[in-house]
Amino acid sequence: MYAVIVTGGKQYRVSEGDIIFVEKLNAEENTDITFDQVAVVGKEGETVIGTPTVEGATVSAKVLKNGKSKKVTVFTYRAKKGSKRKMGHRQPYSKVQILTVNA
Repeated sequence: MYAVIVTGGKQYRVSEGDIIFVEKLNAEENTDITFDQVAVVGKEGETVIGTPTVEGATVSAKVLKNGKSKKVTVFTYRAKKGSKRKMGHRQPYSKVQILTVNA
């Protein structure tokens, strides 16, 4: 059984036991959370598509880690103007393990 969940403005296809990296959640490490915005639930030969979400469907998960990704260097400049700027950015994330898909 699989589901497509919506979190952080993105959609993720998940099934039981998957480990995914999502936008940072307001949850501590080693706590259970529930995703209630489920767009699609599928089994073998059967798929339920929500409008916009499937009613009564949830996905329970456990937050394994909160952290930051590797640094991305952003360099902007304007040709022939002598203007340049170098910045770095580290995107925060949450590492989540999917426990169950409830349809």
